[in-house]
Amino acid sequence: MPLDHNDQLTVLKDILSEHQLDCCGTVSECEQIERLAKSLLANSEVNAHVKQILPNIYAYGQGGKYSADLSAHISAHQSQLADWVNELS
Repeated sequence: MPLDHNDQLTVLKDILSEHQLDCCGTVSECEQIERLAKSLLANSEVNAHVKQILPNIYAYGQGGKYSADLSAHISAHQSQLADWVNELS
């Protein structure tokens, strides 16, 4: 069963929150961040304010996927992660 956009937002927020709190993550989580952000951008039911931050979240996921040091990538984005989690809440 596919997730609706509210479920997708919840999953996205959970992953970003874990990255923020744990300062670590996996490449597969970064790939999932990309997929969720891309899917949410294409969904007409998603709030316009949320759509404004999704490209930045997508870029974060993509940057993490290709980062040689994922923990450093996550650490460098701590303030943005906190902002995104708050804005998705």
